[in-house]
Amino acid sequence: MSGILDRMNREAGDETLTQQVMGAIRQRIASRQLSTGARLPSIRALAHGMGVSKSTVVEAYDRLAAEGVIQARRGSGFYVSSPPAPLSLVDIGPRLDREIDPLWVAHQALTAGKEMLKPGCGWLPSAWMPHDSMRRALRACARVDTSKLVDYASPLGLGVLRQLLARRLGESEIKVSPEQILLTDSGTHAMDLVCRFLLEPGDAVLVDDPCYFNFHALLRAHQARVVSVPYTPSGPDPVAFELALVEHRPRLYLTNSAIHNPTGATLSPLVAHRVLRLAEQHGLVIVEDDIFADFEADPAARFAAFDGLGQVVHVGSFSKTLSAAVRCGYIAARPEWTSALADLRIATAFGGANLSSELVYFMLKDGSYRRHIDGLRLRLAQAMDTCASRLEALGIRPWIKPRAGMFLWCELPQGIDATELARQALAQGIVLAPGNVFSLSQSAGSFLRFNAAQSQDTRLFRFLESSLQRREA
Repeated sequence: MSGILDRMNREAGDETLTQQVMGAIRQRIASRQLSTGARLPSIRALAHGMGVSKSTVVEAYDRLAAEGVIQARRGSGFYVSSPPAPLSLVDIGPRLDREIDPLWVAHQALTAGKEMLKPGCGWLPSAWMPHDSMRRALRACARVDTSKLVDYASPLGLGVLRQLLARRLGESEIKVSPEQILLTDSGTHAMDLVCRFLLEPGDAVLVDDPCYFNFHALLRAHQARVVSVPYTPSGPDPVAFELALVEHRPRLYLTNSAIHNPTGATLSPLVAHRVLRLAEQHGLVIVEDDIFADFEADPAARFAAFDGLGQVVHVGSFSKTLSAAVRCGYIAARPEWTSALADLRIATAFGGANLSSELVYFMLKDGSYRRHIDGLRLRLAQAMDTCASRLEALGIRPWIKPRAGMFLWCELPQGIDATELARQALAQGIVLAPGNVFSLSQSAGSFLRFNAAQSQDTRLFRFLESSLQRREA
């Protein structure tokens, strides 16, 4: 009897291993690592690589061939026969609980109704935005040349706005000409263009751990190998950064150099110089996402300022400070790259958003934007102090006190799981951002990112207090 049970257990185990091998092959096909007609690894090689027996691989290949996914060619091996399914981001990378999957969290924040609290989102409350200035700019846009209301923009985008942006970047010691600036539809669009331009599927890309969660999703879409480096209060850990360069030979490093998302940290000049030196030695391109720049009264270190746009691509937008509905971002890069990126923009989107560019230009040039930003900085500083105090009173400790911006990266009391807390919060109409959404290594399970501007409602703190009290009880 025991012999029969042993055989049944072995067969059940073999079934599981066979399914795992089949799943791995399907995932490679879905993610375009194996295209139609590509030769699969030999039975011996795949068995060794996955740590299974050759008979398990044979069984998996036979089943996939029976399904028509692959085909056997006598004396040659197995080949992909079916056309790949449409690219599905959820099928690329490890399966995650929905509460810590970047795409799912983004869906929750974007679809939450007005009645829901959004302390986990990454934008300011609509009431904080410059509505009157925007209406004045809209009226001004209505009076411009009719062609600007209906025609495509030039390849680089609105010239007067690029000139203004060049002057603004110069105030942060980033020396750039208008011809080195390409206008885009948003900061995310800018990052996507840069990835299209510089990456091939399978290239390694460095990100911070933790980092902005949509970097994970974006790089997944580009089929990159994502490698994370621990982030410190002064920037990426230089020792870990160098080790990652040597081991993985990454093509890009994606980061926020000032007002880091989610930690609120700022890059120190010392770390910036060390990272730039390593980047030059290893042929690494640094892409710095600087969309929170205007929240700073005194600009912190920027890679682009030290590097002069040699190894650095600088990205910005106005979604966080003006309007997420007016899509306008930009890329600043070396001249030959800007020209090539403009070609790529034409290939993928043809013309730019002329009307959005005109609207942003009118808001920047009339002085109202400067007054709006001055008031916004003060309001954010007050919100940050209030939020941090209320969280600390509950035993939720900020990792650092940010110099500027909206984010507080906070550690929960011992034994509290951020993902479970976020799950409970959602049932109460509150969207939280658990730490592992931002962590490739999944090492931030006890952290939450709070948006101080969106964390002023007493219902949030009542929920947190009651949840923590239940845990203690």
